[in-house]
Amino acid sequence: MTATIKTADEIDKMRVAGRLTADVLEMIEPFVQIGVTTGELDRICHDYITVQQNAIPAPLDYNGYPKSICTSVNEVICHGIPTDIRKLKKGDIVNVDVTVIKDGYHGDSSIMVEVGEVASHAQRLIQISQECLYKALDIVTPGACLGDIGHVIQTHAEKNYYSVVREYCGHGIGQNFHEDPQVLHYGRKGTGLVLEPGMIFTIEPMINAGRRHTKLNQKDGWTVSTKDGRLSAQWEHTVCVTEDGCEILTARSNEGF
Repeated sequence: MTATIKTADEIDKMRVAGRLTADVLEMIEPFVQIGVTTGELDRICHDYITVQQNAIPAPLDYNGYPKSICTSVNEVICHGIPTDIRKLKKGDIVNVDVTVIKDGYHGDSSIMVEVGEVASHAQRLIQISQECLYKALDIVTPGACLGDIGHVIQTHAEKNYYSVVREYCGHGIGQNFHEDPQVLHYGRKGTGLVLEPGMIFTIEPMINAGRRHTKLNQKDGWTVSTKDGRLSAQWEHTVCVTEDGCEILTARSNEGF
């Protein structure tokens, strides 16, 4: 498995796409409230990306995906399709996943949002899953291995009695939405691709409250849920390996990177 090394010009373009992606997430978060539908959230994001940012929502028509963002509620792990069928209710947890294309380059990030007052066990899952991402970001540096990323995520999740989804993973990104390398969220230290400056990829751990096993909705071909019906949470950033660490291209203003 290999990874393309991005040029300085490409990294600049990825910075722009990443910043726009972060802007969309900061814009949409206040709209995730009791009574709204995920279909409404999708339309707000679509209009913001296409009109305000003069950019392209990458998921729309990607391999037939029908919407501009992914919204994964409660037991849905990833690739949840926005819909107007059900309104969000108090206690729901929602992953909002946004990918923006600007000048041919992609930015990809997701956040968890609590709807109204959320149960303490759901809050804890959200917190630990975010910690898994941050712990992984902390070790991204030249000379580290992809296996180190998977190891730190798996260790923190399992220490807190959660499980890590294995069928879906992070990925290289640039002019292509998904490219090599695959970034697994489990693994062993010292294994896998050695990181070099200029590599850009996503880290997006999917952490389950119950068992790690997944099921794909055969009707829509996209929605992935926990097999046991328990909650799942995910956070995602696009990261660029630098000479002495990494740059979070999709950092939001409230994170302090």
